[in-house]
Amino acid sequence: MVIGVSPDSVERQAEFKQKENLPFTLMADENHEVAELYGVWVEKSMYGKKFWGIERSTFLIDPNGAIKQIFRKVNPKAHSEQVLAALANI
Repeated sequence: MVIGVSPDSVERQAEFKQKENLPFTLMADENHEVAELYGVWVEKSMYGKKFWGIERSTFLIDPNGAIKQIFRKVNPKAHSEQVLAALANI
């Protein structure tokens, strides 16, 4: 099962899911509670300004809830191949 989590609203996620034709569930984490639990709500810096935001990450979690692998600072364009390769080795 694949679940995408972001701090975007339910409405924005619905638009994104439709636009990208995503076949999986998206979860709104507007208060970034899940992101904080997983350690991906981090201080970032852009053009000398600091702000808080999501560190794009993927967690492979087995059916028992154990984290099997973590990918940090992922590049979305090439990431699906990394995840598929990791799943083949679990």
